[in-house]
Amino acid sequence: MKARLRLQGAEAATSSWGLSPAAREMALVVAGCYLSPMPTAPGEVLTEVLCRLWPGEQLRSEPLSGGITNFNFRVFLEDRSVVVRVPGGRTELLGIDRHAEASANALAAGIGVAPEIVAFDEATGCIVTLFVEGRPVGTDDLGAEPMLGEVVAALHRVHGAGHVKALFDPFAVVAGYHREITSRGGREPFAYEKMAALLDQVAKVCPVEPSALGHNDLLNSNLIYDGTVRILDWEYAGMTDPFFDLANFSSNNELGDERDEAILRHYFGQASSQSIAKLRLMKLVSEAREAMWGALQHVISDLEMDFASYGAERAERFFALAERLDLGSLLSAAAR
Repeated sequence: MKARLRLQGAEAATSSWGLSPAAREMALVVAGCYLSPMPTAPGEVLTEVLCRLWPGEQLRSEPLSGGITNFNFRVFLEDRSVVVRVPGGRTELLGIDRHAEASANALAAGIGVAPEIVAFDEATGCIVTLFVEGRPVGTDDLGAEPMLGEVVAALHRVHGAGHVKALFDPFAVVAGYHREITSRGGREPFAYEKMAALLDQVAKVCPVEPSALGHNDLLNSNLIYDGTVRILDWEYAGMTDPFFDLANFSSNNELGDERDEAILRHYFGQASSQSIAKLRLMKLVSEAREAMWGALQHVISDLEMDFASYGAERAERFFALAERLDLGSLLSAAAR
């Protein structure tokens, strides 16, 4: 899982941050994370952004845990704390658009779901948001009420929050990752052709209808609770099919078939046979996207992390799910 990837090789990662030895030690203890290298050290980027936004002020900062493609710092202002999100290197190859991220975050903040944006630094792509005090949301919480219903209600509000220019078509994302891998002489550590053939069947009956503002990366590590559900990390956000976002939430957090029907009832007011079929088929697409993300990271990343194993693990989940599902019946039900 991505959470496990964050725990690997933390010392090597923080040594490239441009931080003092003491700060690196604090980062290892507090963060325990492993992050993507940048052409300029993240600490230098942070200093540049702070000098531009708050010239002349002496500000204290500390690295935050989480994230593989970004570096997050909490910065203490006189009357509040903010989070400065410094982009990692080569994230554009993963389909990340920092302007779309900022736009989506702003829309979600406008409905009280995401932290408020304080600034977007065009020169570096850094996003500055208010620091939100809250507790992590574990997967056990997500599978139980009332948290499950609260998260789905938050997603429903996000899906109608507005539009951004970015489009997130998960079928196109998977194909694009494959092209990037092969263009660099790599190959997936699993049977991509078999995966793609199954996805083609799903795409025929579940074409993406990009009617919703989707988050598209709904790991529980991107959720916090402060009396209401807050969703963080909008870098993969774009207009997508609401069924993909719901499936991504269910699949990433391994909520199981019984929770799928509850998700649909919370979202639509009912769980029809067609909606159940679409959700379960889209869970396959979500697993494929995760597998391909790991495979591409294995090819493009300089991090000493086992992205190949992560991709292979998610591919195993993809094929296990495909084997367990009655694909013929689901494809027929989804096509009605």
